[in-house]
Amino acid sequence: MTGREIENLIKLLSRLPGLGPRSARRAVLQMLKKPETLMIPLANSLHETAEAMTTCANCGNIDVTDPCHICADQNRGIDIICVVEEVQDLWALERGASYKGQYHVLGGTLSPLDGVGPDDLKIDQLINRAHDKTVVEVILATNATVDGQTTAHYITERLIETGVKVTRLAHGVPVGGELDYLDDGTLAAALRSRSSV
Repeated sequence: MTGREIENLIKLLSRLPGLGPRSARRAVLQMLKKPETLMIPLANSLHETAEAMTTCANCGNIDVTDPCHICADQNRGIDIICVVEEVQDLWALERGASYKGQYHVLGGTLSPLDGVGPDDLKIDQLINRAHDKTVVEVILATNATVDGQTTAHYITERLIETGVKVTRLAHGVPVGGELDYLDDGTLAAALRSRSSV
């Protein structure tokens, strides 16, 4: 139906999250209609980003500088570290623009079934950072999954030796959420995390 190059591009795009073969085909068709204004700039940007990207040695964020722009920002607090599973979680928190401290990306969660243990994550680096006298609080922002909760519990135990305050993100009813549409686990977490009015 199409040339090998076009089929290869469709196949590569369909590997991206949220893009199946049909969506990838539509995206490629759109790029083919506008090669000078869409396809060539996109290809150049992909190449430049691939060449420039690096992982921040301090927090684990992906950026084009090391330290990343968050760690290098002098206006951010250095006394709180927010621990997330993956870079996309860090980016999600940054979109909210309500947190102005430091981050630590674990690189996943503990998962014995998948063979992921403490040595496979950046937990030791977190403990080392928490020993810094400027750090007073570590926020555990792991997902509300079994693996996320297990990881948070393990980190909490490891952080006892540092003496820092350990907190968790609240779980429960989202703003605008209706109780009838929430799953049992979310409702149970909301009841456990209730606060005074």
